[in-house]
Amino acid sequence: MSEERFGEFVLVRRHGQGHVAELVLDRPKAMNAVSTGMARSIAGACAALGEDRGVRAVVLTSSHERAFCVGADLKERNSFSDADLVRQRPVARGAYTGVLELPVPTIAAVHGFALGGGFELALSCDVIVADRTAVVGLPEVSVGVIPGGGGTQLLPRRVGAARAAELIFTARRVEAAEARELGLVDQLVEEGRDREEALAMASRIAANSPVGLRAAKRALRLGHGLDLSAGLEVEDAAWRSVAFSGDRAEGVAAFNEKRRPDWPGE
Repeated sequence: MSEERFGEFVLVRRHGQGHVAELVLDRPKAMNAVSTGMARSIAGACAALGEDRGVRAVVLTSSHERAFCVGADLKERNSFSDADLVRQRPVARGAYTGVLELPVPTIAAVHGFALGGGFELALSCDVIVADRTAVVGLPEVSVGVIPGGGGTQLLPRRVGAARAAELIFTARRVEAAEARELGLVDQLVEEGRDREEALAMASRIAANSPVGLRAAKRALRLGHGLDLSAGLEVEDAAWRSVAFSGDRAEGVAAFNEKRRPDWPGE
């Protein structure tokens, strides 16, 4: 396993042959509250991972025992002038879009508090694995703002408009069992097993074609919300991008030869 640090508060670990990357939120003294510097580091780490063709899956984890991420650093924000807040906005937004735009399957491993921007980081992933200590929510209206890391758009895509409205308008926190019931998280595991289970899922994903994985994610993301006809066109374009690839040729050959494929990744 190799490690690379992005700034003071973000760590990237590469597992196995490097096909699974673990993006670690590592600001434990602040329960991973996202400061300007930390946001910049998240965006930088995501940019590097997105450009690395060897990465097939990413797992977003936390180094804090009792929190995934408690959201924006409100202590830092308390010192901001209006001009400071305007300048910081694209930096903060870049952290969330960085995770959202990762071109490979991305899994959030959530335990403890995942609130506000912390939950938005998880929502930006394709799958959320949570343990039984997880508490999630978007409480921004309780401090005079709104979700600004994609929450108003990502949450209704998960749970529907009415349910998302209720959760955002009430600013309430949702514990793990209800979160699973409502579809706020996808898999609920025993306490302390969120990272382990997310990494195991990522390893299963990474065994598949890197070309196929990227194309499948692109089709899923671009096709969501379109009418069926338009969505099928998105799928067809993604299919054409892999149909004549080296991965497709290797996959078919490996199937017929009854062996594991050795993906060329192109």
